[in-house]
Amino acid sequence: MNRKKIVAGNWKMNMTIDQSNDLINELKLISENNVEVKIAPSFTNLYKAVAILKDSEIEVIAQNVHSEMRGAFTGEISTEMLKSIGVNTTIIGHSERRKYFNETDLVLSKKVKASIENSLNVIFCVGEELSEREKDNHFELIRTQITNGLLDLNSDEIKNIIIAYEPVWAIGTGMTANTQQIQEMHEFIRGLIYDKYGHDISSMIRILYGGSVKPNNAKEIFSLDDVDGGLIGGASLNFSDFNSIVNAANG
Repeated sequence: MNRKKIVAGNWKMNMTIDQSNDLINELKLISENNVEVKIAPSFTNLYKAVAILKDSEIEVIAQNVHSEMRGAFTGEISTEMLKSIGVNTTIIGHSERRKYFNETDLVLSKKVKASIENSLNVIFCVGEELSEREKDNHFELIRTQITNGLLDLNSDEIKNIIIAYEPVWAIGTGMTANTQQIQEMHEFIRGLIYDKYGHDISSMIRILYGGSVKPNNAKEIFSLDDVDGGLIGGASLNFSDFNSIVNAANG
């Protein structure tokens, strides 16, 4: 199946409103062609980003969401709030949320279910620390993360999920998994989806790679059979770099 590539920029905790607006106005020059382009600014910049890109094919997405619709959860943002400003996709389970904010598989599963129930699409992140790979435990860890986070969804719900594989040891370190490591993990993840949901769904689910994707390695990574684009960190904060990565995904 011909799966349309995705290039999603995760801006993390970067960019003031003015810096965000400047970059977004540059991004409007991107020619997407056969690539879905998404950006995830900070919560304070989402509303303005949606407004600037209202006539663009670029989708504005959120970096995180809470599992409850509303209530006494100081500092949190709900699916309802995101949808009310025109945001229809969120990232869930990024390695930094797992590590620094102690988000467990149970917490992430609740976020996924709340998002899907409220018609919010999800980019669900999985990935291993270097210690897990060195112990040759990386496949089992990814199996656990996928099983606990996603496999309670039914066949219709899973179609609203994009999976992002991000080896934690290759995020912000300058290290990148080699192409064999990337392809074998993406193939393994697709196999987990196949085992639960069958061929048709597993062949349509898109699996992104997130781990120091740069203009000089994007084309090689995106050419792998089971890689359907990238979740881009640092390189998404620079128009030239991000545009080059989008062009690499165009083929």
